[in-house]
Amino acid sequence: ENVDMLIKCVTEDLGYSQGKPVAAFTIYKCLLHWKSFEAERTSVFDRLIQMIGSTMENPDSNEHMAYWLSNTSTLLFLLQRSLKDALNLLRDDAVCVYGFRSSLSSSNLSADVVRQVEAKYPALLFKQQLTAYVEKIYGIIRDNLKRDLGPLLSSCIQGACYKQCNCISMMINLCRILSHQIRIYNLYTIFEQAPRTSKATVLLSGQSSGNNSPPASHWQGIINCLNLLLSILKDNYVPAILVQKIFTQIIAYINVQLFNSLLLRRECCSFGNGEYIKAGLAELEFWCGQAKEEYAGSSWDELKHIRQAVGFL
Repeated sequence: ENVDMLIKCVTEDLGYSQGKPVAAFTIYKCLLHWKSFEAERTSVFDRLIQMIGSTMENPDSNEHMAYWLSNTSTLLFLLQRSLKDALNLLRDDAVCVYGFRSSLSSSNLSADVVRQVEAKYPALLFKQQLTAYVEKIYGIIRDNLKRDLGPLLSSCIQGACYKQCNCISMMINLCRILSHQIRIYNLYTIFEQAPRTSKATVLLSGQSSGNNSPPASHWQGIINCLNLLLSILKDNYVPAILVQKIFTQIIAYINVQLFNSLLLRRECCSFGNGEYIKAGLAELEFWCGQAKEEYAGSSWDELKHIRQAVGFL
């Protein structure tokens, strides 16, 4: 009966108290009070894992996922601090991978909140399963952002390359018509020797025919996506180390997508396109500065390959 009440309680959005997720601390305090960590056999851990697993039914909502990332990661940290595993049978991969120990150890947890107990196998297994769910929720949030950024990055590259190719094609066709009509055969040479800044001007102007969005709006869309997720993670008090890891991996993803586009599409390797990407990278650098190292971490360093490529262009 007590377990049913706990499950019903923490299934609701309990919010936060002084920056700490209420659900995580409620679960932890109940497990301590019931001496569940020291029990040889108990069903409470299975019930909790089933409840946490049910949160995956709404993976498209970053708000929902961020709430549970905050709660599960905090609960995992509390278990890490409390459960004594003398035989070292199970290993906390999440602590190693994501750095919970260094990040959350500074939390103001009083001695009456965290208490060390001699953990039995069910509790150790629960900790291992909880680790897997933290990693899964983390991956869902990261991949949701990748999904949102994919079309914007594609539009950034395709828009720039299309505008340049379209401009060149129109100029060549015009040269052919004029050369045929008035026998001016050196227009091709004039075009080839035109100042290279003329190509950059076309790209950086952001003008587009029809109803297509200006290229600059795609970069702004990328910044908006980053800002939105950062706001969600901060509002849900997701540990800063996890926020850093998410954005570091996302910026690395942006680096790979842009760099591969230059490698695979020769028409993108132009001075004008380099100027266009450089302007977008400046926006990302500004974003990293605003987010600060607490949340952006070493994200800017992840763009070193595309920055070098743009320098060559």
